[in-house]
Amino acid sequence: MTSDVVGWISAAILVTTISRQVYTQWRTQSIAGVSKWLFVGQLVASMGFTLYSWLVDNWVFVFANFFIFLTAVAGECIYLRNKRLTERRERADEKTQDTQDTQDTDARHPARGGAGR
Repeated sequence: MTSDVVGWISAAILVTTISRQVYTQWRTQSIAGVSKWLFVGQLVASMGFTLYSWLVDNWVFVFANFFIFLTAVAGECIYLRNKRLTERRERADEKTQDTQDTQDTDARHPARGGAGR
């Protein structure tokens, strides 16, 4: 019984820390410092550990690994969303820069309404 308590407490700490990382990514809308393979690996490993835990009849780890699997699903979805948002921002920044460059060129060119030099 004491070993189960240690297992449950450890599982709760692990799930909490991983959940906090996923929440931070969601809140910041950033992919900085996060490998695209992190959550994919976590998904596969968590499913394997969940199956293994079920086969050896260890319910502490069945639940812990299943909840870690769920955080990996959420993390992967958030990572993909953040990646799309980052790419949109970069395209918008490029478009803004191109527009500013064109306006600067037009302002210096007499044929385009500018004063020239």
